[in-house]
Amino acid sequence: MFRRRGWRHAFAAEFPFPPGPGSRYQVRMTQRGRLYGCPVEFALDALGGKWKTVILARIKEQSMRYSDLRRMIPSLSDKMLTQRLADLVEIGFVMIETGADEKARYALTDHGRNLATTLQALYDWGDAHGRTVGVRFRTDIETSA
Repeated sequence: MFRRRGWRHAFAAEFPFPPGPGSRYQVRMTQRGRLYGCPVEFALDALGGKWKTVILARIKEQSMRYSDLRRMIPSLSDKMLTQRLADLVEIGFVMIETGADEKARYALTDHGRNLATTLQALYDWGDAHGRTVGVRFRTDIETSA
């Protein structure tokens, strides 16, 4: 039986569409020359999404292997972790270094280290305001065990 694939598939070869979000061919939103309304818009664009800031917050303490990050952020899928790490490396916040054991580790670059105080401020705000509305944090469970 004929399966309808939609108009986008039918015309894809003749009229290529721009790649969707998450595509490795997607043009970086933080590319040089882009006009932003204000510095906050740029900052949110560069750090956009939930996972980039979470990954940066973990790496800011010490350089980490992929498997360490995977264990520390269990709700993040392998695919998403891989994509976000690649984004952070491409943007220039994270670099891949090889330790004495010759295993790759993710570490902050100078640009990434400049974010440390901002990430700490976000952490402090989330901790204070989250508790006022009754939010629980995984760190509370881990420290009580």
